[in-house]
Order: sequence, then structure tokens, then C-alpha cells
Amino acid sequence: MEARYLGHSAVILKGSRTIVIDPFLTGNPVAACEAKDITKADFVIATHDHMDHIGDSFDICKRTGATFVAAFEVAGSAEAEGITIEPMGIGGSIESKGVRFSMTNAAHSSSLASPAGMIVEMDGKTVYHMGDTGLIPDFALLPEFFSIDLAFVPIGDRFTMGAPSAAKAVEMCGAKIAVPVHYATWPLLDSTAAGFVESAGGRADVRVLAPGESLNL
Repeated sequence: MEARYLGHSAVILKGSRTIVIDPFLTGNPVAACEAKDITKADFVIATHDHMDHIGDSFDICKRTGATFVAAFEVAGSAEAEGITIEPMGIGGSIESKGVRFSMTNAAHSSSLASPAGMIVEMDGKTVYHMGDTGLIPDFALLPEFFSIDLAFVPIGDRFTMGAPSAAKAVEMCGAKIAVPVHYATWPLLDSTAAGFVESAGGRADVRVLAPGESLNL
């Protein structure tokens, strides 16, 4: 599986299926591509409905025929526009087209439904996108149910975890590889991942990806 970081919190996973997560590309000053460049997708996930996460989700779904995976209320707004949906709730799991999705808790805000994280199991690998969140005790329970190969971790502070708490989240969830996201997009967010690398370096294999860079699992 290839995991490519597109900037801010946007990620695309490519394996037996192509999965786009939080595709905020239009208006994203650090985006690695434009929404129109994504011409194939099987699923689009939005962790919550803030525009820097739901972003171009509907556009990508309409152009590619991808299924939209999100919290029930957020998914409903996509269905109203003719998009195929897989609605979920926190604590729930579904399987579709050979991929298993599990929605996790997140401590943040959202206009529709509760914000969430998403665990994706595909091709024998497990990827955890935390969405936007503070440090929560739920992270410590995840190793009882999942062996997380890769976690995308928000580190930008102010609206999410900062470096020390993000490093603790990595330790708690047991991720083997951690990629920092949700930083250096705007001046209000931390401009560097250096603090996270220092704090989390002994707890996981930390990979700092520039927008457009990828890693293989």
C-alpha cells in the first residue's frame, strides 16, 4: 500500500482500492495537487465537516463515483447531492469492497455530528487517521483491537494536539510509523514538525513527509 501526504490533513491511500481522506485541496496553500488531479477513487473519507477536512470531498465523489464515508449526518448531506454513502457512527465498523473502516472518537468541534478518526484496514495493513483531536484516553484502548502500522497525527497545536501530547497519542495507540499532519498550513499552526520528531522519535518510526511525498507499507 502507498500512503501519500497531500498537505494539511489530506491523504490518499493506494492499494487494491484507492481511498482519499480529508481532501482539503482547493484553497489549501500547501496542497500537493488540485482536486481535479484525483481522477480515480473508490472511497472518500471526511473525519468531520470543517472545510479544511471535508474540502473537495463531494466534488471528488461526483467525478470518480467514489463512495463517501463519514458520520451519519455528514454523509446525509452528501446523499442529498446524489453521492453514494456509507454512513457511520463512532465505535462502529463496516466492510465494503474488501476494506474495513472503523470510526474512532476524537475531541474537537464540528457543525454536523461528532468529529471522528478513522482506521482503515486494507491489504493486510492498518492505517489510522486521527482527524482533528486533542489527547484522549481512547487511544490507549486501540491496541487491544488493532495493530496500527501507520498513524497520521495532528500536531499543529491551538486547534489540535501539540507536539508533546501528539507524541503521547502515538505511544498510546501503538502505531509503528507516525506521520505528522495539520501543521505549517497557516501562521496559527506550528510551522515545523521538529518538536514532534524530538518527542515521538523514541516511541515510533516518525516520518516527516512534505506535501506530495509518500511511503510504502
